[in-house]
Amino acid sequence: MNFEEIPDTTTFPMPPFKSASLLLLLLISDTSFAQDTLPAPTYPPEVKEITYPCPHDQSQQAALFWTPPLQKDRKFPLLVALHTWSGDYRQAGGEVKYAEWCLQQGWIFIHPNFRGPNLSPEAMGSDLMINDIRAAVEWARRSAPVDESRIYAIGVSGGGHATQLLAGRTPEIWAGISSWCGISDIATWHTETTAAGRTNYAKHIEMALGGSPDDTDTTIAEASHRSPLTWLENASSVPLDLCHGIRDGRDGSVPFTHSLNAWNTVVPESARLSPEVIAGFYETLTPPASEAAGLIDPLFGIHVPLFRKTHGNTRVTIFQGGHEIIHNAALNWLAAQKKGQPVNWNPPKIGEVKSTEADRESGR
Repeated sequence: MNFEEIPDTTTFPMPPFKSASLLLLLLISDTSFAQDTLPAPTYPPEVKEITYPCPHDQSQQAALFWTPPLQKDRKFPLLVALHTWSGDYRQAGGEVKYAEWCLQQGWIFIHPNFRGPNLSPEAMGSDLMINDIRAAVEWARRSAPVDESRIYAIGVSGGGHATQLLAGRTPEIWAGISSWCGISDIATWHTETTAAGRTNYAKHIEMALGGSPDDTDTTIAEASHRSPLTWLENASSVPLDLCHGIRDGRDGSVPFTHSLNAWNTVVPESARLSPEVIAGFYETLTPPASEAAGLIDPLFGIHVPLFRKTHGNTRVTIFQGGHEIIHNAALNWLAAQKKGQPVNWNPPKIGEVKSTEADRESGR
């Protein structure tokens, strides 16, 4: 992999403003816009590269950002889109679909770096990473008219790992979290990727922890601290949609058992799946009895749900697919969620983004 250095940012000259409110908004915004406003040729040209302050370590962190034009007394949903395991804030592919949706629907879009690829101590579920995303939300609130009742997070693979951590560590922020093919247990995934010959991911984990998850008391504790399973018991109050392809772990890098174990951690004991049922499901690819029997979910299209359970604010779906995200299912579900209202598990389709197989499987 070749990770380029984050480019320097400089401040644009201040243009003439017809709107005093717009001028005031930019004057109070503590950020700088990069002159190279196209992080990748596939992003809409309206998406800008910015930096925002992170008070916890006095750093400036990078992100992509877009906000709709100001309208009097109107506020907009905020989508916090999270890059994958080996990516950073400039990652293009399926992540571009998040931006396209926001431009289409008039949502505020932010795609933070949160310390880049998961191969350093500062990344991979660290406290710095969580605080970076919290600071990105706070910056967006100061810089744009955010609807506080409609702040959403979305991610796949490493982004799914991040979304699950956010659900457990910052549940008070979110009106909805859509988590796809996420890693819920770092130590378990280290073992699985090693056994499967995907040693690059195991090495990333060791680089972030300073050793194998079972090396020392320190690495054991760090692996646990950076794993969603440690925190998800706090997530029952936030609408959380856990989705995973049934072929993942065979065709892809994260066994779908990670989402089932995440489900088990959120819901009460009476709603959990036994370890034997989870192991049997993964071994045979034969779903146990669930709400998905005979279910057709139009938002999933041909990627039909094969297994589904819902309890309170939490749902888990194992669908016909691999290591991928179904953008229209994720984004239309988020659009139906609002703080202070019951979770809408049967949302209408209000929009659509066109995605290829490569877009859906960009989570690596």
